[in-house]
Amino acid sequence: MNHKASRFFDNVWYGQRSIALALLPFTWLFGLVVKLRSIGYTKGWLKSTKLSVPVIVVGNITVGGTGKTPLVIWLAEFLKSTGYSPGIISRGYGGIASSWPQQVRADSDVRIVGDEAKILAKRTSCPVAVGPNRADSAQTLMEHYQCNVIISDDGLQHYALQRDIEIALVDGERRYGNHYLLPAGPLREPVERLKTVDFVVCNGLARQDEYALIIEGKEAIKVLDEKQVLPLEEFKSTPCHALAGLGNPSRFFSYLKKFNVSFEPHFFPDHFNYTPKDINFGDNRPVLMTEKDAVKCAFIANEKHWYVPIKAQMTQKFGLTLLSLLKEKAYG
Repeated sequence: MNHKASRFFDNVWYGQRSIALALLPFTWLFGLVVKLRSIGYTKGWLKSTKLSVPVIVVGNITVGGTGKTPLVIWLAEFLKSTGYSPGIISRGYGGIASSWPQQVRADSDVRIVGDEAKILAKRTSCPVAVGPNRADSAQTLMEHYQCNVIISDDGLQHYALQRDIEIALVDGERRYGNHYLLPAGPLREPVERLKTVDFVVCNGLARQDEYALIIEGKEAIKVLDEKQVLPLEEFKSTPCHALAGLGNPSRFFSYLKKFNVSFEPHFFPDHFNYTPKDINFGDNRPVLMTEKDAVKCAFIANEKHWYVPIKAQMTQKFGLTLLSLLKEKAYG
């Protein structure tokens, strides 16, 4: 989806635009496909693979970013700290590999494996594999590494892979938009789907039946030299540019405002492929971006470019409940 189309649908889905009503016939058709597909997997008409180790799926029911990647990183680190050997699988969206699945390392070419997968490999040091068939990716990890749990980054709707634990993320600010299914609204599945998952995690203001995802990150790192680190507060006194190619770029800009950073925002679609002219604005102001943007801009950045890494935190209650459920699923 290009930049203009992305902004258009955001306005329709989250701005209560009446034009959504004109798209309802397509939404009804989409809903029918979702229902039939669900029945197909439930009845066993469509093939679904069961792995020999537990599978944790982290996903959402809306289009756009809700914070899945930071939560997957937290999960991987948490499980490692408790004695598990997790492997991570992902779609590898944006990657142009000629064959799948692809194993991912911290030094993998982002153009081949996708931006999010490279961040996962870099930040977790866990085995990572990507490909459109998540079961194949998981089998690859299990063959080459002694993974005893698989974490799927996204894939809540990828029923071709059976799962033991489902974690659904919700955007605490935008929630479910106008509550319509695609294309009239942002929903991939009806809101009622959340009643069937094991955990609902909210990135933002959590409700009583949700677990809160806390985002932390107070520093900026130079894209060309990651040894150069500055507190975000250092950017308060200098007008900056800020760019974000996310499912919800406004989330990054709101985060910078918490540190009183003065900036001109530049919106880009999710998984955008940057060129030098996209990240240079004809002046010497610092340019702040997300870590997801930075992995794609590493070869075109200059001394002005900095990225802001973030880290997710979950409550002890969430961790203990997850471990209990994982043990139950793994050992009965």
